[in-house]
Amino acid sequence: MDLTIGTIIGDFILIAGSFLLLIFLVKKYAWGNITSILDARAEKITNDIDEAEAARQKAEELASKREEELAGSRKEAASIVENAKETAEKNKSQILSEATQEAVRLKEKAQQEIAHNKEEALNSIKGDVADLTVNLAGKLLSQQLDSEGHRQLIDRYLNELGDA
Repeated sequence: MDLTIGTIIGDFILIAGSFLLLIFLVKKYAWGNITSILDARAEKITNDIDEAEAARQKAEELASKREEELAGSRKEAASIVENAKETAEKNKSQILSEATQEAVRLKEKAQQEIAHNKEEALNSIKGDVADLTVNLAGKLLSQQLDSEGHRQLIDRYLNELGDA
């Protein structure tokens, strides 16, 4: 293999000419398509980045809104619990008041019934005592007794009264 300067320069010119021809052909027929594909890809990447940023901002807004709603729900729950406590306290007071009134009413009714029963018992006893007194007087009048006989009659009368 003989490498001479002429051969090297000839090869260099041939390779340089082929390279320039290749660049010219690529520029004329393929460069527009390649740049349009690269531009479309760059635009798609830009759009994807913009959409991702918008989605991130929307997610942050939704998270913030959710936190606000959660805080509002907590406040509302606390308010409901407080209202329930107040209502329970009012109901407790009302129930205690009603129970006290009912107890007073029942006590008064029981006292009235006791007084009525006592009065009936006294009237019944008065009637029984009057009957027994009449019976005793009748027995005393029908019998002429000495003091020992009176004592026995009174004891028998008291025994009969105790048995009744």
